[in-house]
Amino acid sequence: MPGHPPPQAQPRGELASMGTQRQHLTIADICQELGISRRTFYEWRAKKRAPRCIKLPNGDLRIRRTDLEAWLESREEAA
Repeated sequence: MPGHPPPQAQPRGELASMGTQRQHLTIADICQELGISRRTFYEWRAKKRAPRCIKLPNGDLRIRRTDLEAWLESREEAA
């Protein structure tokens, strides 16, 4: 339309952000954030101790930022 700027495309999926953080994290992102190895992550996952994962059609895993935060909060201990 004349006189109106074009609508801005909104990022979706992994490119979407919450502030400066992505909504869906890779295993590498999780390992870096927690300071653990990939092996440790997969050991936790095998023991059902890892955050909830989303399995993509290509087999890759993603973890929602909200699931990671909830998982971390569930592991807090009273000081």
